Amino acid sequence: MSKFKEIDLSKLNRYSISDRLSKVNEKAFAQVQETELSSFWNSVPQILKASEMQELLNHCAEAVRRRKPIIVGMGGHVIKCGLAPLLIKMINMGVIKGILSNNSVVIHDYEIAHFGNTSEDVTTALADGSFGMAIETADGINHIITKASEEGLGYGEAVGKAISESDAPYKDKSILAAAYQKQIPFTVHVAVGTDIIHQHASADGKAIGDCSLRDFRIFCNSLIELNDGGVFLNFGSAVILPEVFLKAITVVRNLGYPLKDFYTAVFDMNMHYRPQTNVVDRPTMTGGKGYYFVGHHEIMIPLFLLSLREKILGK
Repeated sequence: MSKFKEIDLSKLNRYSISDRLSKVNEKAFAQVQETELSSFWNSVPQILKASEMQELLNHCAEAVRRRKPIIVGMGGHVIKCGLAPLLIKMINMGVIKGILSNNSVVIHDYEIAHFGNTSEDVTTALADGSFGMAIETADGINHIITKASEEGLGYGEAVGKAISESDAPYKDKSILAAAYQKQIPFTVHVAVGTDIIHQHASADGKAIGDCSLRDFRIFCNSLIELNDGGVFLNFGSAVILPEVFLKAITVVRNLGYPLKDFYTAVFDMNMHYRPQTNVVDRPTMTGGKGYYFVGHHEIMIPLFLLSLREKILGK
């Protein structure tokens, strides 16, 4: 037993999520509609990022044609920007073959599925110590993970299963549930202490670590097929997922699997060192190419995904 004193989380003042002001509502989420973007791409200049975007779209379409995986990593803002329906559509089309995320994605996805809203006002809540103290979110996810560890499940698999099998009124907007139903790996890579659910007494460190480490091994295995034409896309994770991606690559190569000649891309609202270095540059030095696109998620990701959908469907 540690000789250092721990803070007593059982005395926290908590509240129901129904009493919390949330900034994002499922009614504002993206709509998947028929588009005609080919004329747009024919009209833009064939230089710089416009040319690179069309290159990436072609690589993704070719990957789908050859049954090579497209794996998507994402940060929490992808959910908060209302993009889940577009990603779910790509999952159901069989385009996306794997997803990885940090734990903020799980929190926002879980809240949308169960309550139809997410994203509290951090500045206001931090001032009085109420930030992240929603009972239903914390205890709901933490209890799923404790049970998942007992059953030997991965983190993402367990939450996706729980949402899918629940009576959550908005589970059709859950990426975790969609991935579980399509039996594609959704792996969650947790940094302990970074997420609101870790503030609660219901958090089980052993279970969290067990399930998230299992997800790392699942993710490593999913990268094997990326060789020779697969695509890895990082939507908005600036630190955790680029680091996870780099370590997973070295595991796969260390075990003797060929992993080269694939494509990577980062979509983010700013330029960051780790995505540039660990996703775009280093992994593709053995073949392939990396891309970096800067712009708001709610514009750039729909433009990319809807263009890819149109290209795959041949419209």
